[in-house]
Amino acid sequence: MSLRLKGKFYKVVVRPTMLYVAECWPVKSSHVQQMKVAEMRMLRWMCGHTRLDRIRNEVIRDKVGVAPVEAKMHEARWRWFGYVKRRTADALVRRYERLALGGLLSPSLAESLSETVSVLSG
Repeated sequence: MSLRLKGKFYKVVVRPTMLYVAECWPVKSSHVQQMKVAEMRMLRWMCGHTRLDRIRNEVIRDKVGVAPVEAKMHEARWRWFGYVKRRTADALVRRYERLALGGLLSPSLAESLSETVSVLSG
């Protein structure tokens, strides 16, 4: 089986499974690093290489024809944010805005939420 075909299988089956519901995780840098490591292990295994072969990650990604998992996580988060912003103000996922505006959250948390929303939407 060619590496490009293996890459297509990876893009269609494996990566969506890895990123299932990742758009609404509170992602930390350690989570991103774990996802990168898991991705590269799978890609190296698909190519028949080990870390001892000392082949750079970018070379392996180019051989298989896949984008970095970090970029796909970022795309998924932006897609989810778009879904949330298009919902009505009464939707459950937009509840944080009412909590922040209603004074139910601490001022610092409300401020950080509004900053995040303004950065992402601006």
